[in-house]
Amino acid sequence: MPQTGNAIAAAAIDASAWVAIRAEASALCEREPVLRPLLTSQVIDAADNATIVARVLATRLSRANVDSAVLTALLEETLTAYILAEVQADLMAVRQRDPACTTYLHALLNLKGFHALQIHRVANALWNEGRVEIASWLANLASLVFGPDIHPAARIGSGIMLDHGSGIVIGETAVIEDEVSILQDVTLGGTGKETGDRHPKIRRGVMIGAGAKILGNIEIGAYSKVAAGSVVVKPVPAHCTVAGVPASVVRIHPANEIPAESMDQNI
Repeated sequence: MPQTGNAIAAAAIDASAWVAIRAEASALCEREPVLRPLLTSQVIDAADNATIVARVLATRLSRANVDSAVLTALLEETLTAYILAEVQADLMAVRQRDPACTTYLHALLNLKGFHALQIHRVANALWNEGRVEIASWLANLASLVFGPDIHPAARIGSGIMLDHGSGIVIGETAVIEDEVSILQDVTLGGTGKETGDRHPKIRRGVMIGAGAKILGNIEIGAYSKVAAGSVVVKPVPAHCTVAGVPASVVRIHPANEIPAESMDQNI
């Protein structure tokens, strides 16, 4: 299982993100009256944090011609306190790492990588409950609406940022630990020859650059960086940068460097 780590613990203690979201929504209503009905129904009038998340996601998916009320209920009943802590850790990660994200509310309402990840959390919970059909339907719907194609069985930790989200593919047996940042067009795939456990294992603190392809049941070591456009087919040690096709080690990091947080794209 992915590590639960410090991100969830911090989120469980610090609920300031949800307080900030409500305050930001109220302030935005004053600045942009056209958004008042949306913000009121999805955020301001919500009884609790699970309701906020469920309403936001259900509204985004309503274009799929499904009953929004039924979909909202499914999401809301699946968003446990544990999943909500993961959601908050993701919100905090995006707010801290993405210079284009100036508020928590912006991340919640507008970032499709964040939306796709939260739908995956619900789909994964349903998958683990044995509700495979609805989990697969929800995952496919999220892919159609938001872009990332994430298998509902993939195990993803907390404090994750899917930057932009477009073109991201995450396979069935992939594991992503806490505090990982993944940019657009990244594939965590199989080699096409394997069965069973066949997808990458991404350890804590890793950053995966745009367009990188990581193939097979290989490990990307903690606090490492995969440079943009690289193709990785062999395990990557901890605390290093790999680049190229096929990828090889080009730099060893200081022990205190966390690529997922610094988001430094330089090799």
